[in-house]
Amino acid sequence: MKWNKKYNYPSSIRAILNGKRHYDLGSEKLPSVTTILNATQSEEKKASLQAWKDRVGHKQAEVIKREASNRGSSMHDYLEKFLLGKLNLDLLGDNTRERAMADQIIENGLRNKLSEIWATECVLYYPSKYAGAADCVGIYENQETIIDFKQTNKPKKEEWIEDYYLQCAAYALAHNTVYGSNINKAVILMCSKDNMFQRFIVEGTPFREFQNKFLEKVEQYYFQIKNQSS
Repeated sequence: MKWNKKYNYPSSIRAILNGKRHYDLGSEKLPSVTTILNATQSEEKKASLQAWKDRVGHKQAEVIKREASNRGSSMHDYLEKFLLGKLNLDLLGDNTRERAMADQIIENGLRNKLSEIWATECVLYYPSKYAGAADCVGIYENQETIIDFKQTNKPKKEEWIEDYYLQCAAYALAHNTVYGSNINKAVILMCSKDNMFQRFIVEGTPFREFQNKFLEKVEQYYFQIKNQSS
């Protein structure tokens, strides 16, 4: 894989505005993609999340979420170092679970598939609407692609990861709008804490449908904000 810095991505500072994550781009502060997804969750999803918290206990639920977040951050750090050429895979002095998870994604999801890297952890924004940070953008199996890395406590079924597809669809829509690219594919590379690797791909018409669905959520989000302030 090779680097091709063909686009000039903006710098941004993550900020909390009214208790919600935003990206400060200097000229405007935009809500994050995850902020919009969280604010527009279906009642069914909210009820399911609440039922899980009630089942495991709210204190334990926070512990599980915090551990998952820390695990995901460490795994992402390894993957970014690999893509930047700063991770020496021959020096496996670090035998942490997160390193093993990252290695699964590298060997099964990236090597011989990702041919060109445009950016890692890059801020993308849709003017006046939203912003977010994509894990990786580039050429994957000969197509312009948004690549997202996910950790999970246990393997997932595809019907459980709609929000991941919506997230990637939002990033692609922003990238295409600002840079005139033609990203019409997303790849989710996932590894469980027990080292089970999964790859999910969405492209073509289904991907465009996720983009349209996310735009509907954007409108819903701003409608909610307007009503809260009136």
